[in-house]
Amino acid sequence: MSDEPNLPAGPQPEPIRYFGTTWLNHDGHYGLRRAAVAAGSLITAVAAALVLRFAYEGLELGNVGGFVSFTVVAMFAVCSAIAFVKTWESYTRRRPPSSDEASLKGLKAIGFIGSLIAYFLRTLYEAPGEKLHRAEYEQSLAAYTRRRATRSGNPSTRKPKP
Repeated sequence: MSDEPNLPAGPQPEPIRYFGTTWLNHDGHYGLRRAAVAAGSLITAVAAALVLRFAYEGLELGNVGGFVSFTVVAMFAVCSAIAFVKTWESYTRRRPPSSDEASLKGLKAIGFIGSLIAYFLRTLYEAPGEKLHRAEYEQSLAAYTRRRATRSGNPSTRKPKP
């Protein structure tokens, strides 16, 4: 079983990174964690944008030409937009294992600023993925309850026959 006493018997909630299982009852400094994670992701996105700005200035100093500069900016913009959309979608539904997520890892790595912004915006609303995890947890808890109710009795609570 779990070492948290306030969790019911049966299926346990899946922990979310940085939040553990505090998303279930919004306890354990949940609000403070959300604020800290939101601030951290926003600060990281701003720092990453500054690093990309320095890289762009390096291209300009290298005098590589307008086409290369435009291509680099366009590549980061498109990759960030795709990473934002894919990250945002991942908070509302699970992808099947055979989906295109594996092939998009490189693209999402290039567009990491989009993922960070999606994480920041979602954290303002809820713990990222909380709605999905809550729906899955409630579904498994309902199934567990149905299974327990259809039994003729719990064998561990039966009294021995005299």
